Amino acid sequence: MIKGVLSDMDGVILDSEKLYVRFWCEAAQFYGFPMQKEHALSIRSMARKFAVERLQGYFGDSFDYDAVRNKRIELMDAYVSEHGIEAKPGAEKLLRYLKDNGYCVALATATAADKASEYLERVGLLGYFDAVVSARMVKNGKPKPDIYLYAAQTLGFEPQDCVALEDSVNGVKAANAAGCKTVLVPDLDDPREELKPLLYDVADGLWDVVRILNKI
Repeated sequence: MIKGVLSDMDGVILDSEKLYVRFWCEAAQFYGFPMQKEHALSIRSMARKFAVERLQGYFGDSFDYDAVRNKRIELMDAYVSEHGIEAKPGAEKLLRYLKDNGYCVALATATAADKASEYLERVGLLGYFDAVVSARMVKNGKPKPDIYLYAAQTLGFEPQDCVALEDSVNGVKAANAAGCKTVLVPDLDDPREELKPLLYDVADGLWDVVRILNKI
């Protein structure tokens, strides 16, 4: 019986992944590194130590991850301050359904907890979450399973009693390794073939998650 729903934020609940991709590329290019969309997508939700290795593999040892990341934060914060941030279609409808039907809901995000809470508050969704869990609260971020293990524990459930909602390769690997029933909700790409052995199902948008929950 599924008791909890554990969800990534960027690209699943919020339409923010496109902003991360845009501003990672702009920040890297500011420092002279030719980062493109596919490079940025490959580090979605990825913990710092893994992302440093990945990006230096692309651009060489001179790639200064912290400098580029700080520039990305500066650019994205300025954009969000002026233009705001948007929820993904169906996010509020799904979250309301989950609460109305007795599911506990936790966020499991690579974004810092205070920033995640701020973004969710901006779009009126923070109150639907019973817990906000950040990768900074665990030893290892995605693609390691720590964040999903901790999110399930925070709700008081075993990971196998939870569905995890993810849009990225790194997030799916983390949720599956934790033992969750992992559902891909595609966003900027659709890696379902690559991830097929790790997935319980693929949702056609957030409201389709209800179909999946009802068949488990």
